[in-house]
Amino acid sequence: MRGKKGGAACGDQVLIQPTTPGQGVIENILPRTTLLYRSDAFREKLIAANVTQIVIVVAAVPSFSEELVNRCLAAAESQRIKALIVLNKADLAEPTRTAAATLLLYRELGYPLLQLSAKADVTPLLPYLQGQLSVLVGQSGMGKSTLINALIPAAQRATAEISVALDTGRHTTTHARLYHLDQSSRLIDSPGMQEFGLHHIDEADLAWGFVEFHPYLGQCRFSNCRHTGEPGCALAQAAEEGRINVRRLGFYRKLAASLGAAPRK
Repeated sequence: MRGKKGGAACGDQVLIQPTTPGQGVIENILPRTTLLYRSDAFREKLIAANVTQIVIVVAAVPSFSEELVNRCLAAAESQRIKALIVLNKADLAEPTRTAAATLLLYRELGYPLLQLSAKADVTPLLPYLQGQLSVLVGQSGMGKSTLINALIPAAQRATAEISVALDTGRHTTTHARLYHLDQSSRLIDSPGMQEFGLHHIDEADLAWGFVEFHPYLGQCRFSNCRHTGEPGCALAQAAEEGRINVRRLGFYRKLAASLGAAPRK
């Protein structure tokens, strides 16, 4: 970037001014169709721009954070980006069976759920990537880099062993990078994350990020209901009657509480 103007994100389309052979400066960032980023009360971290699909990569080993899955889905919904959940390391049969049972809820909500083993065969993923600008997101150790290497052998992304004792993966990807699968399909690999801050999303948009809440929003007794325990809450009643999964409402309330935990920008 020229000077200290706003930063570009992986996936941005930019105008450049060549300077010396093989080098140049970014003069302008063209308008974005989508922008995926995470934030806390004090800073923002750009992840990718102009993406049409977010691919949330999880695995049974090390264990994945269901809260992080919910945060990624809410971020995708806020930008009207399609979401796909990939359960990697399906060769670990018994742990994968347990993880798949947890993720069944999201398939029932309409999110595609794909089981595969990046080390064995990634071809089931290819139809989902066709014609899309996809970004891989997820915790360290879920196998994103292994997926990239299987899809694009020339990428040679670094991988690392997971820690069984700590139930975590090691951070190997330090920056986002875009790869071309074919003329119409591109894929961005992003650094592993343990948290996905949503401080840039207000509570109304956060509730809208939970797709099954849509029929009940605006139906509460109070127009400013935060759905966190107020009387006459339509979401709470729907959960009591089994029309909304109690687990999802719990995740929403935890996310809503985190938005109010620190001063907003």
